Amino acid sequence: MDFDQDDNLPEAGPWEEAQQSRPAGPPPPPLAPVAPPAHPEPPRKRTGWKIFWGIILTLSVIANIVLFLMLIGAVAILAVADKQSLHEEVIQDGPRHSKIAIISLEGVIDDENAREVSRQLKQAREDRHVKGIILRVNSPGGTISGSDQIYNEIKNKTELPAVAFMQGVAASGGYYASVACDKIVAEPTVITGSVGVIGGYMVLKELLEDKLGILPVIVKSGEKKDWPSSFRPPTEEEIQYLHDKLITPAYERFVQIVAEGRKASLTLSEIRQLADGSIYGAQEAKDNKLVDAIGYLDDAIDQAKALAGIKEALVMEYRRPFSFADFLGSSSSKMFEIDESTVYELCTPRLLYLWTLQK
Repeated sequence: MDFDQDDNLPEAGPWEEAQQSRPAGPPPPPLAPVAPPAHPEPPRKRTGWKIFWGIILTLSVIANIVLFLMLIGAVAILAVADKQSLHEEVIQDGPRHSKIAIISLEGVIDDENAREVSRQLKQAREDRHVKGIILRVNSPGGTISGSDQIYNEIKNKTELPAVAFMQGVAASGGYYASVACDKIVAEPTVITGSVGVIGGYMVLKELLEDKLGILPVIVKSGEKKDWPSSFRPPTEEEIQYLHDKLITPAYERFVQIVAEGRKASLTLSEIRQLADGSIYGAQEAKDNKLVDAIGYLDDAIDQAKALAGIKEALVMEYRRPFSFADFLGSSSSKMFEIDESTVYELCTPRLLYLWTLQK
């Protein structure tokens, strides 16, 4: 039985007919993918935020500049204040139109210390409400020049009545400055006196030659040009020369200063007997008329009031204002610096109105 093989096949559709009618040959290439546009549309910009942050940045820069200028101004104001005025710290309350100013002299006297005392005295003189001063002394003395500057400021430039109040140690140059005052009050435990002069210098011969192998060479115009010399021990003639040229004139001035300050109590010959460099306690100093009274600060204040002819007064003490330079410690880096000036000071004889325990 014959059957047609194609009777059960589905009829060909248009695509099959197209394929059957297509001539034989290689297949057509695949379709290429569609590429995206060469320049895509940029995203929308957020211009509002950029303007906001730009304003913030500008304000920040301006604020920093203003703060920097304010800092410079504050430093300048502090520097000017440090140089021009001192703060007043009230010690005892009273009427502000009638004041007693306490001037502090503390530590070893040098040029800087003398300038500080001069600043305090100058401010007291320029204040018409100040009726008297108290020189509070706690010093073993120091340089002849510094001691004499303080004496001159009180004795010759300050017309206000003055009382010296001695605390702790008020010896040698400390006593030298005290006799410029009209009265001297000493605390019961004070050490004073030591009227005299001390001088010295360093001999570096063995250190230079034996330890370091350095041989100094001195060329001079005269025999005494290098008297004394740090490069050799002094002779007896050199010691006598220094005594005659330096020690004796400084000593005689000290004696004359004490004689002038204590002329109501002591004669010149009595002062010379006391001026052998000896130190005295408060009672011994009073017995020898080197001081007028033994007491405390209140007693010195009463003395100042009596000299000024007033019954009540505001007692104040001068204080240095805040110093920006001190805050930064600008001078600390020079504490251990040794330069030419330091070497010169070590090798040059120095005369001092100074009480010292060194031998």
